Amino acid sequence: MEVENNKLKAVTVLLRASQAIQEVMRKDVAQHGMNPTEFAVLELLYHKGEQPIQVIGKKILIASSSITYVVDKLEQKEYVVRKGCPTDRRVIYASITPKGQELMDNIFPQHESKLEEIFDELNAGEVNEVIELLKRIGHHAAKL
Repeated sequence: MEVENNKLKAVTVLLRASQAIQEVMRKDVAQHGMNPTEFAVLELLYHKGEQPIQVIGKKILIASSSITYVVDKLEQKEYVVRKGCPTDRRVIYASITPKGQELMDNIFPQHESKLEEIFDELNAGEVNEVIELLKRIGHHAAKL
């Protein structure tokens, strides 16, 4: 019985920690006039280069129906442009603009510091342990 209660408690603790981390991230990116989804798309393009729009949603874990709206918003802010694929007209790429690149050059180091600050309570070994345990739980849950 106690093991089952601990498992329920673990889920609650995990979800609350996730909410707290998401709130820190939301506040951080809101300072720059973006929501977390817009920032995630911009961060992906910043680090990985242009991406097919159809692939972005899978990489940042948002619904494909939302990605068009998010790219539209980033395009309006002149952080992203759409580009057609020269070999397949069905594929449209999103690419970061020089304005988007400059923004991320300025704000990403601060954002990265904020994320590192979240884990200040843990040493490097504990961070790696958290990563491994959460991967195991996630992979197992995905099979259920």
